[in-house]
Amino acid sequence: MLLDDVVTTATAVTATRSRLAKVDALAALLRRLEPGDVAPAVGFLIGRPRQGRVGVGWRSIGAITGDPAAEPTLTVARLDAFLDRLLTTTGAGSDAVRSADLAGLMSKATAGEQDFITRVLLGEVRTGALDGVLTDAIAAASGHPVATIRRAVMLSGDLGGTARLALTEGEAALAAVGLVVGRPVLPMLAATAATPTAALTTTGKASVEYKLDGARIQVHRSGETVRVFTRSLAEVTERLPDVVAAVRALPVRDVILDGETLALDEAGAPRPFQQTMSRFGTLADSAMAQETVLTPWFFDVLHVDGRDLLDEPLSVRIAELDRIAPDLRVPGVITDDAATAERVSTEAFAAGQEGVVVKVVDSLYAAGRRGSSWIKVKPVHTYDLVVLACEWGSGRRQGWLSNLHLGALDADGAFGEPGGYVMVGKTFKGLTDKLLTWQTERFQEIEVRRTAQTVFVEPRVVVEIAIDGVQTSSRYPGGVALRFARVKRYREDKRPEDADTIGTLRGLLRN
Repeated sequence: MLLDDVVTTATAVTATRSRLAKVDALAALLRRLEPGDVAPAVGFLIGRPRQGRVGVGWRSIGAITGDPAAEPTLTVARLDAFLDRLLTTTGAGSDAVRSADLAGLMSKATAGEQDFITRVLLGEVRTGALDGVLTDAIAAASGHPVATIRRAVMLSGDLGGTARLALTEGEAALAAVGLVVGRPVLPMLAATAATPTAALTTTGKASVEYKLDGARIQVHRSGETVRVFTRSLAEVTERLPDVVAAVRALPVRDVILDGETLALDEAGAPRPFQQTMSRFGTLADSAMAQETVLTPWFFDVLHVDGRDLLDEPLSVRIAELDRIAPDLRVPGVITDDAATAERVSTEAFAAGQEGVVVKVVDSLYAAGRRGSSWIKVKPVHTYDLVVLACEWGSGRRQGWLSNLHLGALDADGAFGEPGGYVMVGKTFKGLTDKLLTWQTERFQEIEVRRTAQTVFVEPRVVVEIAIDGVQTSSRYPGGVALRFARVKRYREDKRPEDADTIGTLRGLLRN
């Protein structure tokens, strides 16, 4: 199939807000794909090609010159083969070879294909065709039950491979996809609620568990072989020997565990989140690995010694987890009492954790965030900060000022001039096309200087930012950085001197 067909479909999907229209467009494309093109095309559409990241950045793409092709000739197979070559082209002189190969591919691409290929390479595909929409499209194109397809995707962790099975081998092949110890499973996710009481109103009797301030892990053990995967199913076994050792000590032969891992201080409280995450990029024999021990905590078990537990109610899975790993189970209680749920939430916050997750006690394990079987409750903080600068966007946002530099008011001059502003982070999350257009015009009106990438502005504009918390930072002079910052709205009703202070944000560290 021509790559242009995929690009045209992606454009149509981006242009509509209708889920049904998205599904129809994607299903029509899937029906026309050759068997060998199915998995690659699905990977392109969701921005996750089967090869993963192949080491091409904006610098490499920006160095390419020449006009785009007038007519589409590139195929899905050619782009897929090109990504394979990028992965295997290594060693002396490989950069020049990769650049030449990329330039050759782009010279055969139309303008629309060039933009699409760029976004695939940079992981910036934004079609709105998320996994759930494509799962529905696979069901529509193949005629097989969507529940069967969802289960195959969950157990294989491979949406493209599941699409190929559905379209070429049929329902029996999908049903044959089973849980395999050593092959990661797509994780079950949680909806959100404002309070434990509100969550319990939805769930009824539930397991109310601490939501740890750690990193999601899935651990598979087969005999003495232990493998550890992240939330995105990347393997990190060699980085987490302390997790491996803890699971090897359990009284089981085969097991699949779902949980989190985090670094604890001497009092048993969680260390800053970035210390936990730093271990995921650190070799096991490094000094940091020796200094920062990661403790695993588990809230679910999917398989034990030949017995699959996916289709058992949560109460059964919890009982099994208590049997095999009582000392590593995430704290929690089973209750239908709102006061009890609120008490557990208070205890979780007091222990330095993020909040609680409220889980229907008879719920089965299902990948993704469907329904309200699991509901997380954690505080979302909003603060009014001042825009100090803005970086030019890339990919789809090229030509717009996008990434905001955010500052908190330094009223007392603890970190500079009294009444000045201290940078505490950046974000481009939450910005609509309308806001991008507005801020691109506005910030150039109040520009004080610029570099090739950044426009620095007078500290006039106040923006309301939602964050999950803060963390210590040596990068910013105030010693604090925002966690998971996203734009809520611009506050044209507020003056810069009304912004929240650096002291307020630093106070979150103590809390």
